[in-house]
Amino acid sequence: MTPASGNTSTIGIISYGAGNIFSLTAALERQNIQYGMIYSPDDFEKYDRYIIPGVGHAGAAMEKLTESGMVEKIKSTTRPVLGICVGMQLLTQFSEEGMADLLNIAPVKTLHFTEDLKIKVPHTGWNKVCLQFENELFKHIQNGTYFYFVHSYFIEFNSTFTLAFSEYGLKFSAALKKNNFYGVQFHPEKSGEAGELILKNFSEL
Repeated sequence: MTPASGNTSTIGIISYGAGNIFSLTAALERQNIQYGMIYSPDDFEKYDRYIIPGVGHAGAAMEKLTESGMVEKIKSTTRPVLGICVGMQLLTQFSEEGMADLLNIAPVKTLHFTEDLKIKVPHTGWNKVCLQFENELFKHIQNGTYFYFVHSYFIEFNSTFTLAFSEYGLKFSAALKKNNFYGVQFHPEKSGEAGELILKNFSEL
């Protein structure tokens, strides 16, 4: 499928230099979901929802996002936003990775898996995700479905903003929601049918 040129009902992928997005765009294409790339604040009006991708270091990703000039556009939008992996972490208040202040959409913190938990870090592989409350993002997805994770930092569990949780040494936020902002710590684009259904559900919110 050819990426969208900016028609309505399309996803804008926020491109700020924080990781390879090939697997994400391939997953969107498999679901016939139209998308385009956002490179500057002026591009936001072309799309009716946004994905913030991200891999690697949250502090460095926040620096790149700030340099892009797109922070205020993200924080002020009332359209649906989905942060994936580091993109989800950017929605939080603060990360121990780089001791960085982030977007502060949700007043929770991104913390490091510590050695005293006696677990291997990073947390890599398939893990069960349990719903904290029902939401359209997880429509037609069974409670306890497994998704694919790769991360050394986690978002603290919070009963108000945690949409779904997982456990790895402790209970952490596998998905969050605040108003029109959503985040998933796992990689939906690498999580098979259930992951692609997350992307489809987001495209239909």
